[in-house]
Amino acid sequence: MAPEDKDQQGDAKATTSTAGGSAGAPYTRLPNGIIVDKDGKPCRSCNSKSAFSAFAAQATKQSKRPKVECPPDVETLGRCSWTLLHSIAATYPEKPTTSQQSDVVSFVKLFSKLYPCWVCAEDFQGYIAKSAPKAGSRSELGDWMCKAHNDVNVKLGKPTFDCSKWEERWVTGPKDGSCD
Repeated sequence: MAPEDKDQQGDAKATTSTAGGSAGAPYTRLPNGIIVDKDGKPCRSCNSKSAFSAFAAQATKQSKRPKVECPPDVETLGRCSWTLLHSIAATYPEKPTTSQQSDVVSFVKLFSKLYPCWVCAEDFQGYIAKSAPKAGSRSELGDWMCKAHNDVNVKLGKPTFDCSKWEERWVTGPKDGSCD
């Protein structure tokens, strides 16, 4: 669950949810609203880029255009789904337990069965059947996820991604510091 939710008007409101760390461990909210992981560093998956901005900018209410509530189309759903899957790989342990390995493989298989676009779901299930998810480490899962994504990109006529750079894209961000 996210540390902030939006009310009906789209304004941020604080919640008492938990995030980061182990299950049930409360997140830490710094004065400027940045959430840190259990290692004390800002959690990239728990914060937006705007959360890294000055505290004053967060305190100032800005008028926002009304949010349009429409069901996602296949492109929006695909982008959001790949973002979720790559983010899971990026935060996966370097040395996962047997249980964590089993959980992530089960999740990927179940995700492929529940995916809202039945054509995409069947295609992903076919990919999993010919190339089972690899979950022995973060790099193994991230590489597998990148190859799965590239398989879809080829079928859609989109460019593929250099899988040797998946960690820069999903874990560390570019060396130029543009994500900081």
